[in-house]
Amino acid sequence: MAQKPTIPKGTRDFSPIEMARRNFIFDTIKDVFQIYGFQQIETPAMENLTTLMGKYGEEGDKLLFKILNSGDFLSMVDPSELNQFNSSRLTTKIAEKGLRYDLTVPFARYVVQNQNDIVFPFRRYQIQPVWRADRPQKGRYREFYQCDVDIIGSCSLLNEVELIQIIDNIYKNLGVRVTIKINNRKILAGIAETIGELDRIVDITVAIDKLDKIGILKVNEELNLKGVSAEAIRKLQPILSLTGSNIEKLDQIEQVIKDSETGVKGIAEMRTIFNYLTLIDIESEIELDLTLARGLNYYTGAIFEVKSRHVEIGSITGGGRYDDLTGIFGMSGVSGVGISFGADRIYDVMLQLDLFPKNTTSAASILFINFGDKEEKYCLPIVADLRAKGIRTEIYPDQDKMKKQMNYANRKGIKFVALAGESEISQGMITLKNMDTGEQMLLKPDQLSSVLKE
Repeated sequence: MAQKPTIPKGTRDFSPIEMARRNFIFDTIKDVFQIYGFQQIETPAMENLTTLMGKYGEEGDKLLFKILNSGDFLSMVDPSELNQFNSSRLTTKIAEKGLRYDLTVPFARYVVQNQNDIVFPFRRYQIQPVWRADRPQKGRYREFYQCDVDIIGSCSLLNEVELIQIIDNIYKNLGVRVTIKINNRKILAGIAETIGELDRIVDITVAIDKLDKIGILKVNEELNLKGVSAEAIRKLQPILSLTGSNIEKLDQIEQVIKDSETGVKGIAEMRTIFNYLTLIDIESEIELDLTLARGLNYYTGAIFEVKSRHVEIGSITGGGRYDDLTGIFGMSGVSGVGISFGADRIYDVMLQLDLFPKNTTSAASILFINFGDKEEKYCLPIVADLRAKGIRTEIYPDQDKMKKQMNYANRKGIKFVALAGESEISQGMITLKNMDTGEQMLLKPDQLSSVLKE
């Protein structure tokens, strides 16, 4: 008995209607990216592990999918190493490549390799899948698409403002109401310095970034396990629960970290961004969230996270400023900022809220019923003409019963069918039937395109 086929956990197949909806999301995002002057690139699905490792923090490194070397990958390994059961050490011997974890690190590698051909500031967008060896759950997949947009080679805070505008434009066009959460890693560094734990800034940011998911008690437990002192944890509590408007929160935190040069610089950056935002129309809610940390190690300035206001699913967009990501590849002093849209989570939000346009389908607009050889020859030139005019058109390939062909149109969501029997052919006409209303019209072939476009 043949084994029932399956796919790996955390991955999915997409049906034609799902692909049509996904393409609606991709096209909407791409249109906005291009309006803002960004250019598209693509990078390989796999990268050298030397490119990927150490860029996402200890937890991120664990989620990298490694690819075994080709051929007899164990031939170069000392048998004694196999008996040590040290998977981390063994991996470096048997796997040199891995599936990309995100699009940002491959982008930094791309910039360094192509720096002589790039015009800086470089405004790039990229829409491709990424892979993470995460535990699959609702809204979290092992294979998923990211839609990234980055500006590299500029320190201007106008770039952060433009990214906020892009977020606002895209979600307005998709019909999704969102909250844009924003913070600054310099402020977080200032907080760590103020509570006397600057050397544990990474541990602190990784822990408080989980506040929404696990709650304050679990965050405190994690901080304690990481070696953060009880006194520092106590000082951190009121900071994590500041309230008021964005400017009021900035005023409050400024009083707390006023002795930290780095923290004060972060506050000044946030004030500049908020001042710019008062000059433009932003429909989305913007919230200064001092618990937002974005666990990735490479962020150095403003950080962003976007949440749906009506669906509990985690962040659907995130990103931030990275001052020297290219430095790890030998090209130092190049600042960048970018955001990533999670297409799969956006899809789930839009599906739950029933936001996809009703006419979003990959099906043809019209199906020509096949009555026989003579009718095929009559219809083929008409079909070709409609396709040349940009109308999605099918002709049923087999001379089956009409009921079967009509059922085919119904199941595929094809709105119109064209019928050309002996009567129509003798008159040089086509009968067009609306499958939704049942209405029929007798038309000349050259009238079909205008009627269908209406």
